[in-house]
Amino acid sequence: MKKKIPARLIAAAAVVALVLSACAASPPALLKADGVERVSVDRAAYPAELAQLRASARKLGAALLADGGEAGNGNVVSSPGSLLIALAMLRTGAAGATAAEMDEVLGLPAQHRDEALDSLLSSLEAFDGDPGSVDEKNPPRRPVLHTANGLFVDKGVSTGEGYLRSLARYYGTGVYPVDFQDEDTTKPAIDAWVNKNTGGRIQKAPAEYSKYNTFSVLNSVYFASAWKVPFDPADTADRPFTTAAGRQVSVPTMSGVQDLPFAQGNGWQAVDLPYAEGFVMRLVLPDSGAPGTGVPYLAEAARVLDAATSSPTQLYLPRSDQKSTFELRKVFADLGLRETLQTETDFNSIQHGLKITQAGQSANITVAEKGTIAAAVTQINAEAVSGAAFTHTIHFDRPFFYEIVHVETGLPLFEGRVSDPSRS
Repeated sequence: MKKKIPARLIAAAAVVALVLSACAASPPALLKADGVERVSVDRAAYPAELAQLRASARKLGAALLADGGEAGNGNVVSSPGSLLIALAMLRTGAAGATAAEMDEVLGLPAQHRDEALDSLLSSLEAFDGDPGSVDEKNPPRRPVLHTANGLFVDKGVSTGEGYLRSLARYYGTGVYPVDFQDEDTTKPAIDAWVNKNTGGRIQKAPAEYSKYNTFSVLNSVYFASAWKVPFDPADTADRPFTTAAGRQVSVPTMSGVQDLPFAQGNGWQAVDLPYAEGFVMRLVLPDSGAPGTGVPYLAEAARVLDAATSSPTQLYLPRSDQKSTFELRKVFADLGLRETLQTETDFNSIQHGLKITQAGQSANITVAEKGTIAAAVTQINAEAVSGAAFTHTIHFDRPFFYEIVHVETGLPLFEGRVSDPSRS
């Protein structure tokens, strides 16, 4: 870190090491930038920017659905919101061609990007709660939406003070100084952060760990809520479901009649199924044989359903329990974020020579009669290379010389050579 903040981080490093060694199953100590308060902004002041952020999240969602994740079974659950927030935190430290590429490819606001994200996160925080307190067999009537941002940096590498201050001001993010070379301590600490902020639904960080990394930014999202009108378990029965491959299977399917906003368009129909407060599950059903993946219908349905009135609707909805993992560097490349993946200079305001090394997302969801539980974690790792500080290794495995020097005067008090340390 530069001199003001890094001094505090390095001074606290011994404390952090003690915390980690004493309790490797717990997240490390969080340090916050001194004198930096989270900015309070009015969401109503940024309508255009928020619309751009929603469009950006939809573009990311389409990319994740197109990628399909690593399960390979056709089921996909992802969090475009989590990915958007993680990329926005990375964008805060970007410059040059990479910043321009991220703005263009992702459709991020040209101005007030961080302020708009801050207002969005503040709105979500109205439903904040502890994921660990949720009884997932009985989702709460008051929804719990817990988002968290984590920044892990190597305590031996300088991280830009301006970048840390921006994350603190607009994202409420502090920093965890760690030693990435010490995998036995740092990897469990990052995993513990993931586990804590997802209520145990995701227990390990989604990106591959590397001891050569010097930077890791994470966002987690946890959601738990009961339906406004729960499904009666007595009405759940095995019903046929035709898979994307055309095979018919029998699955437990919930059913019920509710007053729901209903809409339909060319090739699709959709409903908004409300939770007890503040959220809906938007369900979009492409017509049988409709072309494409159905992704364009999501945005179209959103526009129509926002103005739809409720009417009695018979709903049949399969009970489901799904999980997905994504290798996000492939998703980024498919989006066109090539400069973002390759640059070793445009993230210098974060760490000198920073280059993205791994990126991943894990997500899961349970949909049942009483409600929904879902969690996701996005992680972007990077390494300071090309002129950045790094860990040196030197093996004294051949003849060497030495001095014992008085530091203040530079006087060599002893001097010698070791040619065969087995002999005295």
